[in-house]
Amino acid sequence: QVQLVESGGGSVQAGGSLRLSCKVSNYNSSNFYCMGWFRQAPGKGREGLASVHSDGGIAHVDAVNGRFTISQDNAKNTLYLQMNSLKPDDTAMYYCAAETPSQRVGVCHPAKYNYWGQGTQVTVSS
Repeated sequence: QVQLVESGGGSVQAGGSLRLSCKVSNYNSSNFYCMGWFRQAPGKGREGLASVHSDGGIAHVDAVNGRFTISQDNAKNTLYLQMNSLKPDDTAMYYCAAETPSQRVGVCHPAKYNYWGQGTQVTVSS
């Protein structure tokens, strides 16, 4: 079965950086229709952050655009999220997600992801 395992979270001070990793097992990460990063803070809903599409398209939501960068290393079967200039509001559990191919076309969409990692905690202090 497909497995996604996040790592790289931790506690940092505002302005610091972290690089999250999402290791894919039992599947070639390059074959996913989409892969993305999400986060969820206590008492808040799931928030999409960034995605990579199988056609090469990359997108970041405005809240993190310019600070966070999604990327992937197919040789390592790993998705990354480089997070710079971290703010206290970035504190959340961060999740990696993936969508396997189907008949649908179009951009990556939060409702379409069908595999999720266990999450890695990011805590940013002021």
